[in-house]
Amino acid sequence: MALRETVDFLLHDWLQVGDLASRPRFSDHSRETFDAVLDTCERIAREKFAPFNRLVDTEEPHFDGERVILPAATKAAWDAYAESGMLSAAQDHDVGGMQLPYVVEAAAGLFFGKASVSIGGGLLTVGNANLLMAHGTPLQKQVFAANEFNGRFSGTMCLSEPQAGSSLSDIATRAVPDGAGYADDPLGPRFRLRGNKMWISAGEHELTENIIHLVLAKIPGADGQLVPGVKGISLFIVPKKLVDTEGRLTGERNDVALAGLNHKLGWRGTTNTLLNFGEGKFPVRGQGGAGLDGAGSGAVGYLVGQPGEGLRCMFHMMNEARIGIGMAATALGLAGYEASLDYARNRPQGRLLGAAGKDPSRPQVRIIEHADIKRMLLAQKSYCEGALALMLYCARLVDEQHTGDAAAADEARLLLEVLTPVAKSWPSEFCLEANSLAIQVHGGYGYTRDFPVEQYWRDNRLNMIHEGTHGIQAADLLGRKVTMEGGRGLMLLAGRIDATISQALQQPELAAHANALAGALQQVGAATKAAWATSDAGQALANAVPYMQAFGHLVIAWTWLDVLRADPAHTGRRHAAQYFFHYELPRIDAWLRVVARRDRTCADMPEDAF
Repeated sequence: MALRETVDFLLHDWLQVGDLASRPRFSDHSRETFDAVLDTCERIAREKFAPFNRLVDTEEPHFDGERVILPAATKAAWDAYAESGMLSAAQDHDVGGMQLPYVVEAAAGLFFGKASVSIGGGLLTVGNANLLMAHGTPLQKQVFAANEFNGRFSGTMCLSEPQAGSSLSDIATRAVPDGAGYADDPLGPRFRLRGNKMWISAGEHELTENIIHLVLAKIPGADGQLVPGVKGISLFIVPKKLVDTEGRLTGERNDVALAGLNHKLGWRGTTNTLLNFGEGKFPVRGQGGAGLDGAGSGAVGYLVGQPGEGLRCMFHMMNEARIGIGMAATALGLAGYEASLDYARNRPQGRLLGAAGKDPSRPQVRIIEHADIKRMLLAQKSYCEGALALMLYCARLVDEQHTGDAAAADEARLLLEVLTPVAKSWPSEFCLEANSLAIQVHGGYGYTRDFPVEQYWRDNRLNMIHEGTHGIQAADLLGRKVTMEGGRGLMLLAGRIDATISQALQQPELAAHANALAGALQQVGAATKAAWATSDAGQALANAVPYMQAFGHLVIAWTWLDVLRADPAHTGRRHAAQYFFHYELPRIDAWLRVVARRDRTCADMPEDAF
């Protein structure tokens, strides 16, 4: 498999990305500029990331009492990525960006994820800056976002807390006005934050001059109590080091302290931290006056947007990150597939079944000649290349939402609402399964550190957890996305699938797949209605994960069929699609059966019976 060849086919032959150059925003671009970006990123990933993937896994970040220490290769990789301009690739020319389509940016990011996902590119930094471009003040964009786009600063998202986890309504971090003139700070209303945040990726390091934390916190009411639920959540910029209105470091450290490093199964090249805000380790002088909780006490934070709208603002970054996580999972799956394919082509073992195979004097065959090895390789190919097509399709929808006409933009918005939980979760589950199969192809060697596939599995195992766990994505899909706006998004997706089916039926070699997809679409539609037949959310969502698995298989089958329409003669893609339709799509029957029956086996299990 030539990954670049696959990417080029999906971008240009399937998605017709070159057509975007006819739109005003992308008029400076052409296939040549798109290819140049991919060439550059592929080269940087090959030279600065891939050679150090094992190094950053074995030399974990550590704290020397003052600084978090990472291998020098991590700094070199960050600098090369920042110098490439990819941090600001999608931004306007007047802020130093390339005005690159997001679909090309996403494709370029694939090479970094495959080379070393735990060194990573700028996923959180770009998402942080993009959020500020959407919701920040002009000065916040200039001081914080612009310096993230040029690589001087990096960014994080600080949501979870030790006692709350994914339940953001239960966060307890407090933000109080910093003195009587708190609203007059040019960088935004200035607050003091106190609290603890957990699972903060890239929360402490020396790779950049500054780290810009986006922190969810609650502003107490007049009675000093926090507003319960998500409506009380606001969003704040909390820099590691304080800056002036020109973005220059003031020399004063903000009261953000590292409380600990998490030692992880994978992604070891990225620090993951517990941060304390306002514990007093780095006290910051106040603005004067008496704040509600004492001016000068706590970490300095600047309000983003309006009070109480923090979660709405943060979803801008969270949804972007979810697509990024799906692409990271896909990249790791592809890395494992490539490694196991190479191993299978070169490892001699055993003889083929049959009369001739019983002759021990005959030479051993390469394991790729065994049918079961082909099964495992085909499964990996069908999962990973199907996931890649889906991720690039979603990225293309982002471009349509931002640059299409009003009707097309609204359709893209709705389709993204429905597909985002799938784009995050399906690759996270099934590209992880691809990594497990890659280990199996290697046999005992796959379970050792002599080969890279065990690291790919460890790195990929995170993706079902972060940026919204599998269960959260499933509840979002069945509980909100397929029913929102009267089910219009689901109907729109069904219409797109129906269109592919109708077109595929005109090609005799695709007719069987088209009919199978039509049946699957009918099953998913019926199960969706059955799940909500009683309008009881508890009953409907008891089997949300099996529903999401079936829904995801439907979407991947559709994606494969649509890809085949663009090139039905390609032997590798044809066999991978056939594998998916013959071996994978039938699995939706069992998943949807419990959904349609609103099966209570899991929900009704008494705790003491475990």
